Amino acid sequence: MMDDTISAIATAIGEAGLSVIRISGPEAFAIAGRCFRPVGPRALPPEVAPTHTVHYGQVMDGGQLIDEVLLTVLRAPRTFTKENIVEISCHGGLIPTKLVLDAVLHQGARLAEPGEFTRRAFLNGRIDLTQAEAVADVIHAKTDLALQAANEQLAGKLSQRIDCLREDMLSILAHVEAHIDFPEEDIAPDTKATLSANLHNAIAFMEQLLASAPEGQILRNGIRAAIIGRPNVGKSSLLNCLLGRDRAIVSHTAGTTRDTIEETANIRGIPVIFIDTAGLREAGTTIEQEGIRRSHESIAQADLILHVFDGSQTVSPFERELIDQHCSKTRLLILNKSDLPSKTDLPPPEIKSAIAISCQTGEGLETLKDQIKAAVWTGQIDGEMRTVMINTRHQNALQRAKEATQNTLDAIGSDLTLELVALDLRIAVNAIGEIIGKTSTDDLLDKIFGKFCLGK
Repeated sequence: MMDDTISAIATAIGEAGLSVIRISGPEAFAIAGRCFRPVGPRALPPEVAPTHTVHYGQVMDGGQLIDEVLLTVLRAPRTFTKENIVEISCHGGLIPTKLVLDAVLHQGARLAEPGEFTRRAFLNGRIDLTQAEAVADVIHAKTDLALQAANEQLAGKLSQRIDCLREDMLSILAHVEAHIDFPEEDIAPDTKATLSANLHNAIAFMEQLLASAPEGQILRNGIRAAIIGRPNVGKSSLLNCLLGRDRAIVSHTAGTTRDTIEETANIRGIPVIFIDTAGLREAGTTIEQEGIRRSHESIAQADLILHVFDGSQTVSPFERELIDQHCSKTRLLILNKSDLPSKTDLPPPEIKSAIAISCQTGEGLETLKDQIKAAVWTGQIDGEMRTVMINTRHQNALQRAKEATQNTLDAIGSDLTLELVALDLRIAVNAIGEIIGKTSTDDLLDKIFGKFCLGK
């Protein structure tokens, strides 16, 4: 399949000013040349055009004019895939975009599979596996902090650290295997101590990387925060305030929210998916019962609960039960309507930790945002390590590597045969190599790149 020339729409589907159709492969210039007609004295066919130049012309299909376009010529190896690439910028409507792609496919290109351009960049050695994953992270970043972390990974910060770790482990493995080849020479006690110290350092570094996984997951996927409370305490108003726009209907009529509403907001650099739930109370109608059922479902799936109370009212017995029901989950107690005289009678421990806000005046909302971040962001990762926060795949590989390295240490300490020591070391080295793609399988690559869009 690497001999094929592939093509796909590289921009989002929909109406826009421009769309880009990308072509990559050995026949990219010839295929583009068969459907592109240069216009003007300086416009050239892609086969003879210099690299990294743009040319004005028309895309034709079967003698029919499809669109006026700009065609960019990018010659290997100075391209994203390290193959010849042509990018055609056409008008961004659904029909012209589709017809331009069809014209390219009619001339012999194959429709790219999801992530195939990035997969080729990896297979051709332009990027490693962690950088390939970072491409998707950049595209899907929901906050500036998430984008910063993705760009650091794309620049190779994580790759460099993993590669150094792998090289260190390979050096230890080479040392052990050298003694296997010369069994008459025992490992000296001081050499054994040095090997053990190096293995301890490797484990410590793996633990550092593993500690970054939770925050890495938060930046990539966000957290789910359920806004709960009885009717009319201001849950929908709070959602609107946190989003900075009117998303939920706000009414003095109790029970306005019948279904859950989900929206994502950037809270101090963290993507937070807020779920506005139906007011929790003894439901009357069937519709309200279903809304409350869905509220409980959202609460069960939430990473954080924002429990809202009306600070101008006393706490009902039902609300006291809710406090006890969700005490095991990470939560923040919020006293809304701080602009009104306070009548709250929350128990002393809860009142001490509660955050007073007013959705009417905006008072306390910045403090609430700080507390939301503090509730889910450990702050244990220093600035240097935040540039290499790992994902779930990296985490699984590092856990296997750490376990195998610990087994190696135990084997050395128990004076087991060097063959057993080397076996565990190879397992660790291979697991580390999986992260950057030094040891990978087609199934692994299919799983990673299958999540990409067609044009990437």
